[in-house]
Amino acid sequence: MNEFLTSIGYMHWVLPVLLLLPTLGAIAIWLQGAPGGLPGDDDIATGVVVIPRLIALVTFGLEFVVSLGLWWSFDPVAAGWQAMFSIPWIPAWGIHFTIGIDGISLMMILLTTSMMFLAVLGSWTSIRKRTHSYYALLLILTMGMLGVFMALDLFLFYVMWEVMLVPMYFIIGVWGGERRIYASLKFFLYTMIGSLLMLVAIVYLGLAARSRLTGIPNFSYDAILATARVSSTAAFWLFGAFFLAFAVKVPMFPFHTWLPDAHVEAPTAGSVVLASIMLKLGTFGFLRLAVPLFPGAATNPTVRGIILTLAVIGIVYGALVSLVQPDFKKLVAYSSVSHLGFVMLGIFALTVQSVQGALMVMINHGITTGALFFLIGMMYERRHTRLIEDYGGIARVVPMFSAALTLVTFSSIGVPGTNGFVGEFLVLLGAFRTYPVFAFIATTAVVFSAAYMLWAIQRILFNALDKKVNFHIPDLNPRELALIVPLLAAILWLGIYPQPVLRRMESSAQRFVQTVNARTMMQTGDARGGVN
Repeated sequence: MNEFLTSIGYMHWVLPVLLLLPTLGAIAIWLQGAPGGLPGDDDIATGVVVIPRLIALVTFGLEFVVSLGLWWSFDPVAAGWQAMFSIPWIPAWGIHFTIGIDGISLMMILLTTSMMFLAVLGSWTSIRKRTHSYYALLLILTMGMLGVFMALDLFLFYVMWEVMLVPMYFIIGVWGGERRIYASLKFFLYTMIGSLLMLVAIVYLGLAARSRLTGIPNFSYDAILATARVSSTAAFWLFGAFFLAFAVKVPMFPFHTWLPDAHVEAPTAGSVVLASIMLKLGTFGFLRLAVPLFPGAATNPTVRGIILTLAVIGIVYGALVSLVQPDFKKLVAYSSVSHLGFVMLGIFALTVQSVQGALMVMINHGITTGALFFLIGMMYERRHTRLIEDYGGIARVVPMFSAALTLVTFSSIGVPGTNGFVGEFLVLLGAFRTYPVFAFIATTAVVFSAAYMLWAIQRILFNALDKKVNFHIPDLNPRELALIVPLLAAILWLGIYPQPVLRRMESSAQRFVQTVNARTMMQTGDARGGVN
């Protein structure tokens, strides 16, 4: 396979094509337009949905197939960026359209392209109005998310960061639940405030790395990493700007309050995209920008202690709040706060094992929580309720659904043999070497996780079947099986044999830890020497 991909020059064109395909798909849907009818019409009943849904499905399918070649073409032992593509964008401002990948962004890209294809299948019957705009926005959202994972120019990173914000705002606000306007505005305002501070920090860094001969700013990630020099005081403020932008997106405690509302009100695919991909953009931002650019601030004992404390509070708090949720979707939403806390613990414990564990949790949470939201959406389409008390004993009626939900629950808990175990175990193992107390406290959340997830499925699946409305719920249909089976297979594969994924990320995790440690020493030396 690798020889074939090399023969067609795959690594020279794959990244721009991955950005171009969803853009062209969205344009095709908008050009096709919504013929006749009124905005409130049922597009499935009238047949209007057929063409935009087909365009989206084909585009996402092609996107996934094209991206899959990265699995074979990526060299896990090569140093530096791979599949790089760079052209001048705004030369007068020192801005270039520069993209590339390492082992971290590789896995995030594959997660994105696979989950977005499944998101179309998950929207097949649940999205019935304004379907042209919906599927076009999903495609534009994909372009923005992929752009963030690929960007090697900080200005391009910011543009892609904002591009993905607008489609999700409309997806929640137009196709969401009863409180969709409140949830979408809250999501937009929280994210936008952090983004604006990040823009200020990016401009400051671009000017700090400007050419001494021409005075033109330089927003290249590598150039800023190599040449930008800022005082220790400025570094703390700049790190704070990036921290706020990314902490809101993760979301870390106490910046998490927008997440439950957004998850509960978003349509099924919107919740899946939020949990599987968009939350990972925050942790990716810490790995790519905040920590490597400002290692002195990030590893300052006080700052690091505060961040680790917030991460561990989020781990335990998210689990405890999940335990008392009557709404299954909100329960899963709060569980994300707990799971992403493990990622932050792994990143700031700053060992190769903990960072690799954090990356595995990012991937595994995307798969597992995405599967949970898909299953919740399937049941909501049948019963139009997410309240746990409205179910009970349905394992007798929907055995395939129940088997799938049980396996995904085991994954969320972190049962050995499932993907959830691998990431959390590596995080705790790596964190115990540098912060044993935080690792011990975080371990208690594993018990709480088992409590809230097992109690939930006991009440949904295994209690008495005592509500007549649940007697004749249809089980999973072929489309839903085609949607959920790949996720179940991924849960077992990554739980039993995670080595191929870990091997592709290992060198990037090592380089991250080495870069942070080396730059911390260098910035400490600069500070003693009086750099300002």
